Amino acid sequence: MRLQKLSLRVRIFFAMILLVLIASILIAAVTIYQYNEEARDYHRERLERKEAAIISHLDKIIEKTTWEIITPNVPFIFKSEIYNIADIHSLRINLYDLDGTLLITSKASFTSDSISRCIKTDILNEISNTAAHRYVVKNEKNGETFQSSYRYIYDQKSKPLAILNLPYLENDEFLNKELNEFLERLAYAYLFMMLIAIILALLLSKYITKTLKTISDKINETRLEKRNKKINIQSSSEEISTLVNSYNSMIDELEESAVKLATSEREQAWREMAKQVAHEIKNPLTPMRLSVQSFQRKFDPNDANIHQKVDEYSQTLIQQIDTMSSIASAFSNFAKMPAQQSETLNVSTIVKLALDIFSEAYISFSTEDEDIMANFDRTQLIRVITNLVKNGIQAIPDEQENPRIDVHVTTENDMVKISIEDNGIGISADNKHKIFEPKFTTKSSGMGLGLAMVKNIVETYKGNITFTSQQGKGTIFMVTFPKL
Repeated sequence: MRLQKLSLRVRIFFAMILLVLIASILIAAVTIYQYNEEARDYHRERLERKEAAIISHLDKIIEKTTWEIITPNVPFIFKSEIYNIADIHSLRINLYDLDGTLLITSKASFTSDSISRCIKTDILNEISNTAAHRYVVKNEKNGETFQSSYRYIYDQKSKPLAILNLPYLENDEFLNKELNEFLERLAYAYLFMMLIAIILALLLSKYITKTLKTISDKINETRLEKRNKKINIQSSSEEISTLVNSYNSMIDELEESAVKLATSEREQAWREMAKQVAHEIKNPLTPMRLSVQSFQRKFDPNDANIHQKVDEYSQTLIQQIDTMSSIASAFSNFAKMPAQQSETLNVSTIVKLALDIFSEAYISFSTEDEDIMANFDRTQLIRVITNLVKNGIQAIPDEQENPRIDVHVTTENDMVKISIEDNGIGISADNKHKIFEPKFTTKSSGMGLGLAMVKNIVETYKGNITFTSQQGKGTIFMVTFPKL
């Protein structure tokens, strides 16, 4: 929990320091492991070299001896030479017969015991069963590691003569000294690296958090009701650039959402105004109706005051008509549509943006070119696309197994073509000629009142909208208008 409360700058700082510490520990561990492996290889190879050299000496003695070369004569064959060989190679030499009984040793003062006098049975079995007829035993005593190799020596006829045993002490003082010196140098190097890492961590964390602070301030200043400025940061990292681009894209989408919200609010205001206008018109109609009915009942051509009564009735009707006229004028002034703006825009980008409001996963978008430019009102183009896609969604039954709506933007000659294809229930032949008529709708085909408005918008920009449909298979709407 405490880590979560730390700032990003502190987290980056500690992460870099921790990374250097872990790296230093890992390298030290690998170094120690490598040195230990080299030490083991060194002692193994050294024992093999000494063993080969000693056997070479023993073979020469066997060649020159006058004794009969048999196992019982081994102590006599090597009686004097075994001490010289041991001194030359600085290694103790023991010779056993083939049954594991000690015959002769180079140790001057030899204390007989069961361990050194006889070779264990399991060791004899290992020697005889291995292809090289060699076996090495490794053990530790008083903190020191010993290796003891056993192998056959042969007579001139390559028959086993005896078992050579070489006890070998692993002396690691030299290697340990080298290891300690290396670790000491490594520690100095990592202290220097730690200092560099601290400086870099401070600078890097400050740089990253400074950029994020700028982004955070911009986000806090973002408002739906005003035009928001985009972030422009030079020479930023890929991740920061991605974040900045996402924010800038969000600003664009926010502007589009603001336009849609304004449109929705305006439409709601229209509905409320329509109710108010209907109510206001009914108010003068009632006295007008009563006046006409009263005039109809009481009309008498022979009445001396007929002209006065006609004037009164006329004046009443004129007043109510003037009231209705003022209501109509006020509504007309309020209902004036804003002039459509012709702006240069990227059709592919706007169409893709319009599809973002839909959550249906089966809606797909494709374009032959990311840059298809045309003169069109951004809001009106979004309205065209959303209306047609919404109709496509309504045309697909809920039980449809694989619903699909494909929106594709392409160009042909000097025209932009936008196709919206669905695999819904299609349009019946009886309804095809009514699709673009105002106030026409049918729930089975999913066509709404907006198609008349869509047709009007497209034709305003010198375009055209057509469709093809097959019942049970789906519908394709094709919108075309001039490209830039």
